Amino acid sequence: MKIIVGQGSCGIAAGAMKVYNSIEDKISAFEGVTLGITGCIGMCYLEPIVDVYENDELFARFVKVKETDAERILNAVSSKNLDEVSDLLITDDDKAFLSQQTRIALRNCGIIDPTSIDAYINAGGYNAIKKVLSGMTQDDVIEVIKTSGLAGRGGAGFPTWFKWNAAKQSEGEEKYLICNADEGDPGAFMDRAVIESDPHTLIEGMLIGAYTIGAKEAVVYVRAEYPLAIKRLQKAIEDAKAKNLLGKNILGTDFSCEMRIKAGAGAFVCGEETALIESLEGERGMPRLKPPFPAQSGYWQKPSNINNVETFANVAWIINNGGEAFAAMGTENSKGTKVFALTGKIKKGGLVEIPMGKTLRDVIYGIGGGNKNDAEFKAVQMGGPSGGCIPGELLDTVIDYKALGATGAIMGSGGMVVMDSSTCMPAMAKFFLDFTAKESCGKCVPCRIGTKRMLEILTRICDGNGKEGDIELLEELCLAIKDGALCGLGQTAPNPVLTTIRYFRNEYEAHINDKKCPAKECSNLITYEIDADRCKGCTLCAKKCPANAISGELKNAHVINQDMCIKCGQCVTLCKFGAISRN
Repeated sequence: MKIIVGQGSCGIAAGAMKVYNSIEDKISAFEGVTLGITGCIGMCYLEPIVDVYENDELFARFVKVKETDAERILNAVSSKNLDEVSDLLITDDDKAFLSQQTRIALRNCGIIDPTSIDAYINAGGYNAIKKVLSGMTQDDVIEVIKTSGLAGRGGAGFPTWFKWNAAKQSEGEEKYLICNADEGDPGAFMDRAVIESDPHTLIEGMLIGAYTIGAKEAVVYVRAEYPLAIKRLQKAIEDAKAKNLLGKNILGTDFSCEMRIKAGAGAFVCGEETALIESLEGERGMPRLKPPFPAQSGYWQKPSNINNVETFANVAWIINNGGEAFAAMGTENSKGTKVFALTGKIKKGGLVEIPMGKTLRDVIYGIGGGNKNDAEFKAVQMGGPSGGCIPGELLDTVIDYKALGATGAIMGSGGMVVMDSSTCMPAMAKFFLDFTAKESCGKCVPCRIGTKRMLEILTRICDGNGKEGDIELLEELCLAIKDGALCGLGQTAPNPVLTTIRYFRNEYEAHINDKKCPAKECSNLITYEIDADRCKGCTLCAKKCPANAISGELKNAHVINQDMCIKCGQCVTLCKFGAISRN
């Protein structure tokens, strides 16, 4: 029997290290039971997760494990009697979270040991690069990738084969392959999970890409806020070198490729490929004018190719299984699978990989279980700060690049932030615009100044100081910024504002005309009131009010001084009689 503890960042944050250490302290007393680790399997809402394997088959999966459960689990595993730990076993409902997925980029995540190259090799790893180097030309690889229909998973959805071919055809001996792992979208963690859980699949995909374009150096640009991902990737690079899978004359062939990691400082704009290149060169991360494109003049003005982590994570599978197998999944315009980070007000948050062509409802309700506390679904933000809000009436929208684009949102890198009826849409637009305004590099006026003006208007609206014409002014600014911004950050920054106005204009009008927040979220537009008939005069709210805004005698109805009230809402939570309302 082998016990495996999930140790992705989500598991560690939930206490997986304590669980692992507790099992490790006690395991010596149980003969025939070993202990290991794995990465994130995607069910982040159930962490810490402990899997038990017998003869490489999953014997049991324990969820929400505490360090105090270690001995119980060891006893159950040793005796093969799970009755005593039935409270820890995953339910059939939660098993459906994985059974409804098709995992290609995530195929090894949460299954193999991410710190062991042998575990990756035993799972079929590095067979694809062996296949490529033993008999495929660069054009052969490009044809397979073209047949697969693989498009860039970083957001733009540009055909991967076309980018590879453009870099391959560019003149010059010195070329570079770059992986964009600068994942900056709020609520997105797909790239981090892949690197933490299966770093060798990234390396293998990049090796195939480097061979195809003729690059001898590969760089992974990863944000410094991902220390565990960097640590595991660095070890994977060292282990691959030790087995002659990186470096000089790989596997005894003429192909040589070095790989290194560059830790970025976390600037969102560096997700744009030319800004990333500037940062790699030691300059401030600011986008370049295009053309020339990186395929002609990129890193150090040499031909360069940039794809994100998820794109490279698909490559080895495609080479091993054929482009036709990948293209058989998805829709006419969007092939294969896509990984999403399902977050927000959702019951089952985590990583989801589904074939293109599924609907938003399939993901949010079929896999994610719907909103927490069965609240009414309101919208989902797709594509992070660069994306848009899709309302409930469009839940049956097919997930592909064209269909999502028609709603005003974008696929993006795969963030899915779910909202319910308690979410204020103008406030949500303000949140994302505040992010993009702060992350603007400032190089172009439309983005640098336009986003700030939009943020000022949104702030005014949410504070109850909106005025007639603000909505129209926002729309005018949005279009001007989209048309005039230099890079993708500015060009897409208006999307959350445009889509919330498009689908939730009534909420903007309520804020401006009625000075009310329908979602009761904007503090300046809500008041807390005590119902004198229901108030028992227990004095609890008065005692706990941090602003001393509540007064009244014992056993008599209390009142709230609206001038002193700081709108914290603590009184509503404390009142056992439901006498305090938020209006």
